[in-house]
Amino acid sequence: MPEELIRRNREWSERIHSKSPEYFAGLAALQKPDYFWIGCADARVPANVIAGLEPGEVFVHRNVANVFHSADLNLLSALQFAIEGLNIRKIIVCGHYGCGGVNAACKDALHGDGLVDHWIAPIRRLRQTHAEALAPLEDEASRDRLAELNVLESVARIAETPILGSAWDRGLPIEIHGMIYSLKDGKLTLLQSVSRPG
Repeated sequence: MPEELIRRNREWSERIHSKSPEYFAGLAALQKPDYFWIGCADARVPANVIAGLEPGEVFVHRNVANVFHSADLNLLSALQFAIEGLNIRKIIVCGHYGCGGVNAACKDALHGDGLVDHWIAPIRRLRQTHAEALAPLEDEASRDRLAELNVLESVARIAETPILGSAWDRGLPIEIHGMIYSLKDGKLTLLQSVSRPG
């Protein structure tokens, strides 16, 4: 119920204000995050919490299974704003083990009206492309590896965008980092880092 959320918000706000009276004034005065985080919409994976960052330190875009679609205008707009409007130079793509979108991509069944299937189609293609390497793995290990491959694919696709190409052509030192998060131990692992290609 919204009333419960409002009550919890008031308690949180009062708790923060009592510890640091200037906290909200400082937060309202400036948005200067260091990171643009592209992550999964899973409620168990809140970007600033798992990265140990405060509100205002990370600019976040989330979707089902942290998929980068090259025609996703929402994500592309956020990417461009992060680089050009907020001067962010570190982009994080963060997936996680136990991802429902990755698990769904491992099943052949379609999901009703097809929107979910359209969204996770790139993960299904990755599963087909890497079928030989995934086949010897146990189910959970195979899904975990597919979650990693999904992160790496999104890193590669972001690096290929005209937005990044233009930024790199202008000499901006932008880095893209692919990470995976473990729900079992709360730890992030770096999978790959990319700066201006060769």
